[in-house]
Amino acid sequence: MMTDLTKRQLAKYLDHTLLAPNATKEEIIRTCNEAKQYQTASVCVNAHWASLVHQQLAQSEIQTCVVVGFPLGATSTQAKVAEAQQAMRDGADELDMVINLGELLGGNDGAVQADISAVVQAVHAQDKLLKVIIETSFLNDEQIVKACQLSEQAQADFVKTSTGFSSAGAKENDVHLMRATVGESLGVKASGGIHSYQEALGMIEAGASRLGVSATVKILAGAKD
Repeated sequence: MMTDLTKRQLAKYLDHTLLAPNATKEEIIRTCNEAKQYQTASVCVNAHWASLVHQQLAQSEIQTCVVVGFPLGATSTQAKVAEAQQAMRDGADELDMVINLGELLGGNDGAVQADISAVVQAVHAQDKLLKVIIETSFLNDEQIVKACQLSEQAQADFVKTSTGFSSAGAKENDVHLMRATVGESLGVKASGGIHSYQEALGMIEAGASRLGVSATVKILAGAKD
């Protein structure tokens, strides 16, 4: 196990996340205030809240992260591109997009890569960062590797385990496999089901360079100052 991380060190791994469909403005603002208190890497929200989060974080170095094609990944490529572009106009610094799982499982690698590539081009045109959610709970090891390879070939910046809205979230074995596949060329984000300090450390030890968590306060409570 890796050496323990302090609160400040661990916070820099965290995308403080609130993606619940019933999240209110007051809850989004509270999430932003928690992120500022602990200095997390980002606040991750649905697109409707991008402007509000950007405004709340304006005097900080915390990034505004917005999900795209979420949570199913089955919207058209054009819709994903448009959603990403609007989110960036509203202040998004990072975009987390869901791949087209049906095309991946059907073996249509070209369609999957083209879908990712179109969003990559839109995001990189604005010098922003793109993470690709591959939803590992639907995939076997071979498919996880393929999804990571297609994301790398499309020049994405990160691969991410999960939306947190499927049957399971991040697993250490999947994170390890993703890191082994992309090496140091891409970041790896573990997301979904990470609720404790020890679970967070386990994901980082497995190769995660970013963690998507809603239990930020609880996780950081387990870390030393």
